[in-house]
Amino acid sequence: MSNLREKLTIIAKDSLLRKKIFFVIVGLVLFRLLASIPVPGIDPMQLQAFFTENQFFGLLNVFSGSGLSNVSIVMLGVGPYITASIIMQLLTMVVPKFKAMYQEEGEAGRIRFAQYSRRLSVPLAIVQAYGFLLLLTKQNLITGLSPIELATNIFVIVAGSTLLMWLGELITEYGIGNGTSMIIFAGIISSLPQYAGQFKLILDTDPGKLPVFIGFLFLMLVVIWAVVLLTEAERPVPVTYSKQVRGGSMLGGIQSYLPMRINQAGVIPIIFALSILLFPQMIFNFLKIAENETVRMIATKGLLLLNQPVVYAVTYFVLVFIFTYFYTAVTFDPKNIAEGLQKNGAFIPGVRPGDSTSVYLGNIVTRITLVGAVFLSFIAVLPLVLQGVTGNTSFAIGGTALLIVVSVVIDLLKKIEGQVSMRQY
Repeated sequence: MSNLREKLTIIAKDSLLRKKIFFVIVGLVLFRLLASIPVPGIDPMQLQAFFTENQFFGLLNVFSGSGLSNVSIVMLGVGPYITASIIMQLLTMVVPKFKAMYQEEGEAGRIRFAQYSRRLSVPLAIVQAYGFLLLLTKQNLITGLSPIELATNIFVIVAGSTLLMWLGELITEYGIGNGTSMIIFAGIISSLPQYAGQFKLILDTDPGKLPVFIGFLFLMLVVIWAVVLLTEAERPVPVTYSKQVRGGSMLGGIQSYLPMRINQAGVIPIIFALSILLFPQMIFNFLKIAENETVRMIATKGLLLLNQPVVYAVTYFVLVFIFTYFYTAVTFDPKNIAEGLQKNGAFIPGVRPGDSTSVYLGNIVTRITLVGAVFLSFIAVLPLVLQGVTGNTSFAIGGTALLIVVSVVIDLLKKIEGQVSMRQY
């Protein structure tokens, strides 16, 4: 308790930390204000009923930061930027130029890499804005738009998405934590009263479901504990620094360790998997209202297949598993770690420096990532299992939101802890 009080005192007295926290709060308040400004011609009652009944759009609403639920000027949220980042990350596996830019050119290379992602997000936002407006118009949720009104709304929505992307970058640079994750986090938190209202309505109409909801709350606490445990778990690899004589004095010879996390990718695999999983559903929803009867039939059958609980859960599990390995491979390069150890005169006891160290670290990260990938995939599909048992789609949406919220909070607390520790020492 005294340690916590000391850290809170440091935060209160440090003007730079106060400014960082204040900047994050102002940025998130600005985002929520933008998310409350709807585009013209919306029927609020039909819109609320539509998002309550449709799991697909409910999940999209999570990633838009709840801006899609009222078709606001930031209805796309940071979705186009996330999609662009996924595409760029995939390109690092097939295009050597992008791989070198991201992994070998240091901070300057990563800045250029992020700039490519930002540029790619603009055409993606245009396509998504047009598709959503057309789809919502066909669902009679938006009154008929003239070509000029449609073009104007697309321009406003793309500008809103670009503004959110810029706001997220500002929060990352001048605030604390990852700005994109913070925007998604703020949108999820703002929708908690809506989830609570849905659960209360169900309990009012069917009080016999009270034990189910108590069990859900207990399971939610278990999931939170499991996510925290998975995020914090690590495999320490012992490292010894060689003794060196410099200026007549002996340096080195100390023992340390290299922390290798069980889940190096955090919540990113879930975001990636959902983005990929939602993409074909978005295409099928768009084609379902096409004029060609054959196209409509194919889209309808595709939606029926994807909406089958078993198919959806298995696909989700496999995608989370694959993306956990993929993102770990992108962010953790054993060869660079081995070279860094060798340059600093460090070695792993019993392992030769250089290629042998790289192979050794690669084997370790492959084994521990297997545990992390299976565990994260199981936690990800658990809400879908609950949905199948209870028949309530809110469990699936709420479970995904819970995973994202817990991971973002853990990351934010670590960033604050790092800032406080730096000022303590």
